[in-house]
Amino acid sequence: MDFNMKKLASDAGIFFTRAVQFTEEKFGQAEKTELDAHFESLLARADSTKNWTEKILRQTEVLLQPNPSARVEEFLYEKLDRKVPSRVTNGELLAQYMAEAASELGPTTPYGKTLIKVAEAEKHLGAAERDFIHTASINFLTPLRNFLEGDWKTISKERRLLQNRRLDLDASKARLKKAKAAEAKATTVPDFQETRPRNYILSASASALWNDEVDKAEQELRVAQTEFDRQAEVTRLLLEGISSTHVNHLRCLHEFIESQTTYYAQCYRHMLDLQKQLGRFPGTFVGTAEPASPPLSSTSPTTTAATMPMGPSVADLAPPGEAALRLEEVAPPASGTRKARVLYDYEAADSSELALLADELITVYSLPGMDPDWLIGERGNKKGKVPVTYLELLS
Repeated sequence: MDFNMKKLASDAGIFFTRAVQFTEEKFGQAEKTELDAHFESLLARADSTKNWTEKILRQTEVLLQPNPSARVEEFLYEKLDRKVPSRVTNGELLAQYMAEAASELGPTTPYGKTLIKVAEAEKHLGAAERDFIHTASINFLTPLRNFLEGDWKTISKERRLLQNRRLDLDASKARLKKAKAAEAKATTVPDFQETRPRNYILSASASALWNDEVDKAEQELRVAQTEFDRQAEVTRLLLEGISSTHVNHLRCLHEFIESQTTYYAQCYRHMLDLQKQLGRFPGTFVGTAEPASPPLSSTSPTTTAATMPMGPSVADLAPPGEAALRLEEVAPPASGTRKARVLYDYEAADSSELALLADELITVYSLPGMDPDWLIGERGNKKGKVPVTYLELLS
């Protein structure tokens, strides 16, 4: 108990000394040890990394889960170290409602049949969204959260310790400066009654007392300087580790983009399949066989090629029981031809298709009963089928 009381009194004295030093620095009454420019730049970069990581983390959470109540619920489950219950996505819930509506309104009616088809597509979209949220949470949110709750807390702890070491160092410098000034004054104008410390009533000389005080202050300064230098080195190494954090976050960002690309490609493929089932294509109207500009014109060739279904063969275009359509025998319609710009290269699958080169201009037109996913393209004396999704219709 006696030991604890002594330690408590010692800690209180240290805290009081730091508080006095900090207050005097704020009022400009005490000198402050400044860190070098490189160290200050490391601190600024660390603070910036922490601030932007927090903002990116929070906004990504909003992107993945727009419902604030759901985010609060998930946060509470994480803090209680309990498993977050499985949640139905909006797409899956919409699919459920559509399926129930089709069952009640009549699954054999045109409206009911369409509801069933759309419900199945929405179900696939909801499942794709669930996979995307799960993948993004593991590969992107978790590393960012681990940095804020792990590495950054360690850095903050060491920075606070460095601040305390600096306050101790500056307090020791101030104490030594005052002791030397008092010693010089006692040497030049010795006055035992004025310069005698209260704890040394029996001392023979005030000058000798201040000399001992100077030696003690110098010893404390050396210890404080050593501890400050050691703590500054530890903190510097942690701050330099922010570069590794950037590399790790860069890798996680690439993984997030990959998962997002996969998610949107799946959504596009599901919607394209649905439109085929419904006899529609993006930009077409009822009773119109001429398609408008395709969606996702800015999609990269690699992504589109990987996600776009292959077109039908010539035999698929012909009605059952009839011979395959011979394109060289087909004359373009008197009206209805349009110019189109090729978005990216396309390699013909067979002799009935026309190979395309990115950015070239070709003439396109549609034939009655032709699959709306394809058009007839002409370049000079060459003619063949071309996929609509590789074109941007101009006029």
